Amino acid sequence: MTAAPHRRPGGPDDLYRTPPPWDIGRPQAAFRALADAGAIQGRVLDAGCGTGEHVLMCAALGLDSTGIDLAAAALRRAEDKARERGRTARFLRRDARELAELGESFDTVLDCGLFHIIDAFADGWHVDSIEPATIEITPTPDGIRAWFAAATRI
Repeated sequence: MTAAPHRRPGGPDDLYRTPPPWDIGRPQAAFRALADAGAIQGRVLDAGCGTGEHVLMCAALGLDSTGIDLAAAALRRAEDKARERGRTARFLRRDARELAELGESFDTVLDCGLFHIIDAFADGWHVDSIEPATIEITPTPDGIRAWFAAATRI
């Protein structure tokens, strides 16, 4: 009898066995407001894109949009959504802590709920603003409290 293959508990794909609470099926309101205000421009990267709602929102605006995530299951769903919606976007299985390995630069980088798990920015950044915000989630209509930060590379 052979043992079942060992699966790392709590791996990225485990987060998507069932829809996670942050996968609300649409962009977060704060990002939609940025898009509507024209604040999202150029080449866009969503670091930790999950099932791709923000990437697809940007693609719908005609922007060159890329999403990265470690969860292959989330990326497959993002690619399915892109096909269903007729959007052109790129989804890559990458670690957001190793962005330099992409060998690319982006004009806008989005992140929703990922920054809290990585180290703070080092030299070369200007914090433009930090404001209270809400992350919409499926189990709670009022969402959860968060911070909305904008930073510019100098």
